[in-house]
Formats: sequence, structure tokens, C-alpha cells
Amino acid sequence: MDHRILSLVTCALLTCNTAVGVEVSDFDSIKLYTLKNQNEMVVDITNYGATITSIRVPDRAGNIADVALGYRSVESYINAIDRPYFGSVVGRYGNRIAKGSFILDNNKYTLATNDGQNHLHGGKMGFDKVVWKAEVLEDSVKFSYLARDGEEGYPGNLALSVTYSLTDDNEIVMHYEATTDKPTVVNVTNHTYFNLSGEGATTINDHVLHINASKFTPVDAGLIPTGELRDVAETPFDFRTPKEIGRDLDAHDTQLKYGLGYDHNWVLDRIDDAVELAAMLYEPNSGRVLEVLTTEPALQFYGGNFLDGRLVGKSGKAYQHRSGLCLETQHSPDSPNRPEWPSTVLRPGEKYNTTTVYRFGVK
Repeated sequence: MDHRILSLVTCALLTCNTAVGVEVSDFDSIKLYTLKNQNEMVVDITNYGATITSIRVPDRAGNIADVALGYRSVESYINAIDRPYFGSVVGRYGNRIAKGSFILDNNKYTLATNDGQNHLHGGKMGFDKVVWKAEVLEDSVKFSYLARDGEEGYPGNLALSVTYSLTDDNEIVMHYEATTDKPTVVNVTNHTYFNLSGEGATTINDHVLHINASKFTPVDAGLIPTGELRDVAETPFDFRTPKEIGRDLDAHDTQLKYGLGYDHNWVLDRIDDAVELAAMLYEPNSGRVLEVLTTEPALQFYGGNFLDGRLVGKSGKAYQHRSGLCLETQHSPDSPNRPEWPSTVLRPGEKYNTTTVYRFGVK
């Protein structure tokens, strides 16, 4: 049996009754960790895929709803059709690498291809499909995983950790660290789908989105960046001023046609390497707000275009077209094949060190 595959998968992802802090529900090899703060915000995370399974936050009237798409059982995460990556950490390289290959130090590496002829989110057994080692800290949970040299075609033994913390400012803080014993590429992100109306609601098209970016990376028909950095001005991709997601979806634009909507990478307008605001999402009816802050140089906005009603979520409702969206902090797709873009190379003696924050509020 592959050392990454869970041998016992009959446990359920049940909600725990918790006090402020961290509690653990034991399900043999898989555990569910619940973080709760003093504002009645609750976040559930499992060590299967280091996956956020639930985010329960209040609206402007104080009503609590789960705003993260996902399932109730581990079996559903393992066996899900079309592999939506609900809430999981994805890697070793999140997003796409063209034709499943790249050259590093004059060596060509061939990766698993699981998205047509391209490599997506780490391959056929990415980080979303493994059981991570978990360590409960005072107010956080640290998940660790050793990706072996050659796993999915990547070079180097990569020792990776992600630590989830929940603050009393309603922030989910995700801190990633990694080291390697051979030169490799790393681009890890979280793939949570949000619907600020509540999980199971119909659409995110009425959500108002701001992205702090004046350029995006156009793609070809296979959703691989062409290499161009295109100005968002006077295109449907201009979210510098907040607007409803659905406003420009029917525009005659080749990029929207390729992605069946928004499934693109924005290059963030950054000041320096600190944690900075990348995007803000607002749902007018509930008043819920999500701010995404990060040290990463780019952001993938995916509008749930491939959800089609076949996946049934934890509330028993089918996830319909555009019933959730992702805001994935990252380096740009196919960066290993674009040396002119910010590097994703990690070498022995260096540390991969990146932070992303999901901050919730109301207005």
C-alpha cells in the first residue's frame, strides 16, 4: 500500500462541542480539530489533507452560518467525483504546470498529469489526499507532512508544515514552512470554497469582490498562462473597485470563455514582503465580510464554474454552478517554466516561509 494512503476510512467528520481553544475528536488515523474563539467563531480542520471542513461565523445580526463548502464524512472527501479540493491544502505545486514538466538546474522533471496534459494541484496524490501528522499547540494546530523524493515526480524530500490559528479578531491564520534536501519547486495554498450567505446557498454571483491587482495572467484554452501580464483596466477582470462577481460574466471575452467564468490568476499590487490585503469579499444580505491577507505575490480567483449539482454538501444540499468561490494565495501558475516571474525554487539550507490570513467581519 502507498505510504500516503489511509488504511481505515470509515470515520465521520462530526462537529465537536468545544470551549475556547482546541479540542480533538479521535477517529483512528483521522482526527477532527476544532478551533473556537471568544466571538463564537468555530473552525473545524481535519488532518486528512490538512482540510478546513467548516467555518462558522456570525452575520450582522449575530446569526451563525457555516460559510465553507465541504462534506460530513471522510469517505466523501476521499471518493468525491471530479476532486473539488474542498478546504484542502494543495501542493507540492498548487495550480497548473504546463505539460507536467519543468527544468531545474538543467534537469528535466516529469510530473503526474491529472488535468488533461497538464499537472494540477500536486498531481494524482497531492497533499489533499494524504494524512498529515498533527500537533496541538496552545491555541493552534500544526500539521506536518514529509513528501518523499520522487513523489508525483518532484525532486527532494520536502518537510512541510502548516499551522492554523484562530484569533479573537476572527482571523484564521495559516503559516506554512518547508525545507528540502534537493532543489525543488514549492507553491502551497489552501483551497477553501466560500459562500458568505452560508454553505448550500445558491450562488456567489451577488457577492461583491475587490482584488488588489492591476494585472492578471491571461491563459490559453488549457488554462495555462501565456506569459503575458495584462492590465485589468477596461476588462471584466478589473476588481480594483469592488463589484458584483456576476456583473461582467456575460461579457464577450475570450478569457471568460476559456475559464467558463473566472478561473484566473491576479498579480497583486504589493508594497513589500509583509502580510498585505489581497482581496475582500462582501455579501450584502448577511453583511459578512472576508478579507484575504497574504505574503504571496498572486491570487487565483476561481468562481466555482465546474460545480454542477453532482456533489452534495454537508447540509444535504447539492452544490450548484457557482455556489462557492476560491481565493487561493499563491505564486502564479506555471512559474517553474517562467524564469522571469517570482521564483518558486526552494534549495537545501533555505526555508519556505509564507503566511495567509482569512479575516472575517460584518458591515
